[in-house]
Amino acid sequence: MISAAAPGQQAPAATSVESLPTADFFGFESLLSEQEQRKLAELREFLAAEIAPFATEWWNNAEFPAHILPKLAALELSAPAQRGYSHLFAGLVIAEMTRVDTSIATFFLVHHDLFVESLYGFGSEEQKARLLDDAANLRTTGAFALTEPEHGSDVAGGMETRARRVSGLTGEGDDYWILNGAKRWIGNGTFCDYMLVWARDEADGAIRGFIVDAALPGVSRSRIEHKIALRTVQNADIVFRDVRVAEADRFAGVGSFEDTNELLRGSRIMVAWQAVGQQLAAFDVARQHAVERQQFGRPLAKFQLIQQQLVTMLGNAVASMGMMVRIAQLQQDGTADMAQVALAKSYTSARMRETVAMGRSMLGGNGIVTDYRMAKIFADAEAIYTYEGSFEINTLIVGRAVTGVSAIV
Repeated sequence: MISAAAPGQQAPAATSVESLPTADFFGFESLLSEQEQRKLAELREFLAAEIAPFATEWWNNAEFPAHILPKLAALELSAPAQRGYSHLFAGLVIAEMTRVDTSIATFFLVHHDLFVESLYGFGSEEQKARLLDDAANLRTTGAFALTEPEHGSDVAGGMETRARRVSGLTGEGDDYWILNGAKRWIGNGTFCDYMLVWARDEADGAIRGFIVDAALPGVSRSRIEHKIALRTVQNADIVFRDVRVAEADRFAGVGSFEDTNELLRGSRIMVAWQAVGQQLAAFDVARQHAVERQQFGRPLAKFQLIQQQLVTMLGNAVASMGMMVRIAQLQQDGTADMAQVALAKSYTSARMRETVAMGRSMLGGNGIVTDYRMAKIFADAEAIYTYEGSFEINTLIVGRAVTGVSAIV
């Protein structure tokens, strides 16, 4: 218990935050194997040394720190499930990265959980041999180009990017595709070496996937400016004008949009883990502020309303983490379906929004400047609330599952 000093007495020393319980109040991390716990500790050390001291500056300047990629690769965490780690560990990796910097976690998610996992899931043996090792070790970087300027949630049916096959004219090397169209909000899009591009086949209307070298003629990229969230992430508008892509770079394992469901389900899960990480970050900053900040001659933590807000924030974070632990178990069993994942994404992102708002309020005026971290946490939460299916779309997916009636189409 912290008490105010009596007149003429020295104020008591502030409680050390390090001595207090962690935000993992129910000890979910104990479900990890000893090896996974050691690896998570290694990740935390890396994040504390290489990311935390610089993340706000990168965010303020909207600059991506490409120089950290070799060190990040050295952790050997690319596509953790492919390396034999549990799905719970994979989720906690994203949560911990988000806890320190949402932008770095988003880069990791886009590259590893979408591009690299796509190579594992849909790439031919030749494509894997040619691309996978460099991508998994961050010697090359990838992007996932699905969303379009006029199509986000309805991109499956509304996709306007077109692919036309050209073959059999002059012989060897004459089997290729011509891509035309545009993509928007493509994470890593300004600097990636390769991008997985989704396009509609002009011949039959089917959705195809292509591995596109970003340096190909006809590909133009421009950074999306003036963002208020994920400023370190380099989101791009990408235009394809008569881009020639070899048949060898078409994902043979993709025959329709339905083939992408596993990828999208997996990335949606990881974004829900980001919602957990945002809440852990907000709680960390708010609690430290409450313990250390003196007002009216005593620490903020002594005020009942502050304690109530901290407990609400903690409850939201613990409930969200508990839901995600169960999702990880369902993933491990191979039974997690899209409705369950949609509920997790909508629920955790809603609790996140409440949690970061409380944290921002608790810091008062300091909560609107990035110097104190909370403003950055608060702003980044808005991106998580929206991408990988907005709160509203995920809610309607669950509504369709529990009523048998679709309110979407």
